[in-house]
Amino acid sequence: MTRALLITNPAAARTDARAVRAIRETLQAGGWRVEVQATARPGDARRFAGEARDSGVEVLVCYGGDGTAMQVAAGLVGSDIALGLVPGGTGNLLAGNLRLPRDPAGAARVILRGHRLALDLGVVERDGVPHYFAVCGGAGFDARLMADTPGAAKRRWKMGAYVARALVALPRVRSALHRVIVDGVVHERPAAMVLVANCGELIPPFLRLRDDIVPDDGWLDVMTLHADGALESLAAFWELVRGRWNHHRRPGDRVWFGRGRAVRVEIVNGAQQPVQLDGEVSGETPFEARLVPGALSVLVDPTRVRRSLRH
Repeated sequence: MTRALLITNPAAARTDARAVRAIRETLQAGGWRVEVQATARPGDARRFAGEARDSGVEVLVCYGGDGTAMQVAAGLVGSDIALGLVPGGTGNLLAGNLRLPRDPAGAARVILRGHRLALDLGVVERDGVPHYFAVCGGAGFDARLMADTPGAAKRRWKMGAYVARALVALPRVRSALHRVIVDGVVHERPAAMVLVANCGELIPPFLRLRDDIVPDDGWLDVMTLHADGALESLAAFWELVRGRWNHHRRPGDRVWFGRGRAVRVEIVNGAQQPVQLDGEVSGETPFEARLVPGALSVLVDPTRVRRSLRH
C-alpha cells in the first residue's frame, strides 16, 4: 500500500475542505494510505516535507500554489520521494507547464497512475539557504508586479489581479543596464525585465518563451526584455510572441536570449530591483541562479507533458 502525505496551504486561492476531501478520497479509492497536514505559517511546507523523508512516506502530494510547491520541493531535493501536484493557487504555472488537470480529483487521478519525471530545478542561495524555482526566477517588472499585487486581490481575482496591476504599471516601465553573466560569459543588456527560465511557458499554454525550453533539458534559459513605457512594452511583448521560434536575434531586438547552467544578474546603473522565484518575492538584485539537474521527481501524465529529446 502506497503511503502518501498531502500538504495543503489554507491560504492558497482555491483551497477548501471539499477539494482536500476529493483529493484524499480519490487516492484512498486507489488503495493508498493518505495523511493530511495543513500549513499554518511560512516554512511549514518545507519542514513537513523534510520530516516526511524519514517517516516512510513514498509520495508527497502538494495542494497549493507554486510557492507552496517549491517549499515542498526544497524539502524533497535529493530524496527518492515523488511529488504529486494538485493546482490550488493563483498562477499554478508549474502544473500548467506539466499539463496537469486543474480540478482536484482529476489531478489526484494523474498522481495515482502517473509516471515519474526527473525535473530540473534552479536554485538561488540567500544567506546560506537554498531557494528553488521550477518555472522561472527574475528581476525587474515581473518581480515588482508580484511584490505590489495585494494578497486579497490574488485570492479574489487570481491571474486577473496581475493583469490589472500590469496595465496600470506599464506607463512607468523603464529599462536599466544589466550585466548578465551566463556560464562566465558577460553580456550587458538594457532591460526592464530579466528572466531565468526552467520551463518554457510563462502563462500556460498561451505564452511560450521558446519552443525548445522544457524542464528536463539540463539548461537554464535567460531572457532580457528592453522597453521604456507602455508602447515599447507592448511592442517588446509582441516581438516575444512573434519571434519565439526564431533563435537568430538581431542586435537591435528588444528581446534577447541566452542559455547556460549558472546565471548571475547585476544592475550596472539604476536602483536595485526585487527578485521573484516562481512568483514569490525573494530579496533584491544581484542574484545568482544555478541549475540542479534532475533534482525532483514529479508525477505526470506521460502522454500530455512535453519532455526533453535527451530522454
